[in-house]
Order: sequence, then C-alpha cells, then structure tokens
Amino acid sequence: MSSSATETVPSVSKTAPTSTIALIPRPVSVTLTGETFTLTADTQILVEPEGPECRAVGEYLAERLRPATSYPLPVQAATGAPPPGSIYLTTSGRDPALGEEGYELTVTPQAVVLSAPRPAGLFWGVQTLRQLLPPAVESPTTQAGPWTIPAGSIRDWPRFPWRGMMLDVSRHFFGPEEVRRLIDLLALYKINRLHLHLSDDQGWRIEIRSWPNLALHGGSTQVGGGPGGYYTQEEYAALVAYAQSRHIVIVPEIDMPGHTNAALASYPELNCDGVARPLYTGTEVGFSSLCLEKEVTYRFVDDVVGEIAALTPGPYFHIGGDEAMATPLPHYIAFVERVQRIVQSHGKQMVGWEEIAQASLLPTSVAQVWHGGMGREAVRQGNPVIMSPAFKAYLDMKYTPDTPLGLHWAGYIEVRDAYEWDPATVAEGIGEEHILGVEAPLWTETVQTMADIEWMTFPRLMGYAEIGWSPAPGRDWEEYRVRLGRHGPRLEALGVNFYRSPQVPWE
Repeated sequence: MSSSATETVPSVSKTAPTSTIALIPRPVSVTLTGETFTLTADTQILVEPEGPECRAVGEYLAERLRPATSYPLPVQAATGAPPPGSIYLTTSGRDPALGEEGYELTVTPQAVVLSAPRPAGLFWGVQTLRQLLPPAVESPTTQAGPWTIPAGSIRDWPRFPWRGMMLDVSRHFFGPEEVRRLIDLLALYKINRLHLHLSDDQGWRIEIRSWPNLALHGGSTQVGGGPGGYYTQEEYAALVAYAQSRHIVIVPEIDMPGHTNAALASYPELNCDGVARPLYTGTEVGFSSLCLEKEVTYRFVDDVVGEIAALTPGPYFHIGGDEAMATPLPHYIAFVERVQRIVQSHGKQMVGWEEIAQASLLPTSVAQVWHGGMGREAVRQGNPVIMSPAFKAYLDMKYTPDTPLGLHWAGYIEVRDAYEWDPATVAEGIGEEHILGVEAPLWTETVQTMADIEWMTFPRLMGYAEIGWSPAPGRDWEEYRVRLGRHGPRLEALGVNFYRSPQVPWE
C-alpha cells in the first residue's frame, strides 16, 4: 500500500551540492539555485484558504519560529499574490498527484510558497522548511540569526502511509508531558503514527470507567516496583488531540489475551479459577491469559474497546495478540476472530502483532510483523502488514554490547543497521504491494526517563523515518550519515539526549 504518486527517483540538482542541505527524510526531488530567502522581523505567514486547518498549520509554524527569532510572524489570510518577504501556505488548486501528504515548496529570494492538496501535506512541508533554516531556529531562547533558507524547489510525498513509532508505557509509565514532547520530536521527521502500548503484565495505563480497578490497582506499579501511573480519560483525549494537531494518529493498544496480568490482578472474574493474580513487576513474558471460556471476558473486551474507541478518532485499535503461550491455540484463534468483530462494531480496524494471522482475518485487519513468518500468512489472506522486524527496527535493542540501556535478544542495532534495510525485501513473501508502512517499537523494560527514551530513539528513528518516507532508489548510507551528522546541532538545540554514534560524522 504505497503512495499513489508516481515519480520514483529522488534527485538533487547539479547546480548545488547535496551538502548544502541536510533534510531527513530525503525528499523525492530537490533543485537548488544557490540564492537564499531571509526571514526578517517583517515576515508574515499567509494562509489560503483561510480555514481552520490551514490556519492551524500557519500558527504552528509561527509558534516554532518565534522563540529563537524573536520575530512577531503574524499569521493572516492571503488576499492576493504574496508580498515580498512572506511565507505563503496554500491548498488551493494544487496537484492531486501529490496525495494526502505530499507537498511542493518553492523558495525564491522574494518569498516562500508551500502548496499541498491537503493540510497534512502543508504540515509536512513545514517540517522541511524548519530543517532548511539554521539549527539554532529550534532553540527555546532568542538567537542571533541570520535566518536564511536556500532557494530552490522541492517536490515530495511519502513512500508509505504508515510511518510509526510505538511507546510502551506499561513496563514503565510516562506521563502526558513526556508523550507530548515525544509527539513534537516525531513530527519534525514526518512520523505520522504513535502506537501507545497501554496495557501489559506490569501495568494498565488508561482509565476504564466501567472497570475502574484496572487503572487504580492494575496501574499502581511497574517493572522493578515504583508507583506506576495511568492516564485519565481526559488526559488521554488531550494527548489524542495534541497528536492530531501534529497530524499524528494515536493507535491505542490493549494487549490480549496474553500480557494481561495487570487486568487479571484487578478483576478475579477474568481468571478461570476466579482468583485474582498478584501484581507483577518482573520482565518475563508468556505466562498470563484471560479466561477465554467465560462470557464475562468478552463483556470486558467490549467495554474496554468501546470506551477507548470513543476517545480515539483515528481508525485503528491494536489488540496485541503476541506471545500468548498460556492460551491454547484453538482458543486463541476463536478469541481473535471474535474480538476483531468487537473492534469493528466500535468503528475501528483491528491491528495486531503477526500472531493474529493464525486466525481468519477480516479484510480490514492489519498484522504487524515483528519476529517470524506469520506475516506471510496475513499477506496470503490479503491483509496489509506493518513492518517492525525486531532485529532491525526495535528501539529497545542496544546499539552495541557496551551501551548501558536496552536488551539484545534480537541483536545489536547500531545506527547503520537501523538504516540499511528495506521493508519490501527484509521478509520473504512480503513485497512493497503488501506493506502499509513501517514502525519502530520502543519497549521499556530498561527505559525509565524521558532522557532514556530520547537516547534509545535518536538518531535511529530518523533512519526509520527516511525508510518510511523516501523512495528506496537513491538511499545510501554514506550519503545519509553525512546528512545525519549535520542534525547534531539541531538535536542539541531541541535539547534531545541523543546517542552520538561513532559511525556518524557529527557536527
């Protein structure tokens, strides 16, 4: 399920070397003239049409640029040709071949014109515009400038519609402020899905009003002990809205029928013997299971899915489904087939880890490939897949044997390993036409702080962003590592605690 746009080969004009810009993900095509546009205290941001979605993109751009530049950057409706010195954002009369997320950016010494068929394309074009400005523009305090943008033209759209990251908030809990910071960092690199792993053996992280003890008791601890935590429904809804404002879709996951000890500890009736399980703060997997022979289990699933679906405007609901070793396979298959219809009844498409392909899937269901060959079974049934191969895409894997955080059961993933793979060739029997997109999961057994999240995520996520967005032809490690190195000052300006890989010539 790749983009409908048809141009295939990324290019940079011969008139200006690639080294003059350091864009990640790499655009489909770039032509530079050698001239520049300068942002000044008189620059205006003009939007056309003056609807709420386009205006929101203009306000977002102004909010990102004001702290470092100290310029007022008023956002106003366009009333004709853009006056000299302005930034002009428009969705009127633009090329529909760019798709839902594509854009065109034209920069001259006189003006910046960003056009797209849809507001999402404008938003992603704004991220390109940010990266064309000096890295100091990301600073939260006033900087000296000058604020120049290379002149030229960029035409761009994504390879895949799903470009995601997963954050496990169950092993260790991360509050709304931390998630909002992550959302802002994802947006800069055109990541458009944030998959939240909201329940597991160690913690239940979202309020369910019809089953309140899930959060109150099941959310009261985490790996290694500690206070745990959970999102109220109001906090979760606010996170969803914040992500929407960054054109990022939240994908909630409630893992089942395994990885459910927090639920089994909260409600004894979910256990076949009617006895509540003790809370769990370890890291083993595969030992828990809902009692699939009880009708109360399906009432529980319907209530949980219904409450979360009502708070989540995005089209997806993730049921987990992985590592259900404590569930007999025939019961597991019947459970998945019943639950996908519950998910559908609440207006959502079911997503699950690749094990769900052992069941008969509805055409709308999506399998997430992470470790084995069951993704091919999803493809055989005609279902799309998300590619998250653990040995290439798991953000919780150590960079090297010497790095202090992370695990290594799937191997070590240095920055080059994270970049040098292709979702259409990494698994036999799964080709470009079967793939909805890519996602990089961060499991948090060893991750306890926002600084830990950033260190495990950056800079590897930038490579995954490029894999998901940029055309495969032309992607090259030696060229990419130079571009990536030039993002060091930008990440520093943003205050990101990133891993300075020795494979990258950091500036």
